[in-house]
Amino acid sequence: MDRGLLSMAAVPSPVEAARAGAQSSEGLSDAQIMLRVKAGDDSAFEYLVQKYRRPMLSFMYRMAHNTAVAEDLAQEVFLRVYRSREKYEASAKFTTWLYRIASNLAVNHARDTRHQRPENIVSLDEPDQDTGLTMDLPDTSLTAEEAMVRRERLAAIRQRVEALPERQRLALIMHKYQQMDYRQIAEVLKLSESAIKSLLFRAYETLRRQLKEFV
Repeated sequence: MDRGLLSMAAVPSPVEAARAGAQSSEGLSDAQIMLRVKAGDDSAFEYLVQKYRRPMLSFMYRMAHNTAVAEDLAQEVFLRVYRSREKYEASAKFTTWLYRIASNLAVNHARDTRHQRPENIVSLDEPDQDTGLTMDLPDTSLTAEEAMVRRERLAAIRQRVEALPERQRLALIMHKYQQMDYRQIAEVLKLSESAIKSLLFRAYETLRRQLKEFV
């Protein structure tokens, strides 16, 4: 298995590959589909890549704030999923296992690049041309002054989120942007639900205090 497998769903016909995977996986849970991957069904893997590629790109972008890095990290997540397929056990939801891999990868990348200046950062209020992701939809009715204030506000939010302690930042991104509930986040981070609620409370309170001039 190499990175070429991740492109199988896109070459030569991503629509047909996704449709075939969806049809063969109809009625199955993600955990059951992953068990098929474990048994050697590469079309099942293609289906999971198609289903979770955009959520992974979104998650990694919010961790790295760099579209090229987000692409690389998201691809690495799926590579690790494939390489670990024989060890997979359906004792927990597939998304729990997936986001645990993604979180560990994102945290390690953040630690390794902590002192590096990010490059090619894409504006948070514009869709990325390559991925099609829109981090925050622009409001074309804004005046130039209002647009500038909005950009400043988004930049301030990004900086404050990046400055949060590691677990708070992960919990906040999963909760706010990935729409994961307390139980799901707790399973991913291997913490209790009460601990997750505490992390989120502290994270949101910190952001409210630091961003009060923009509220």
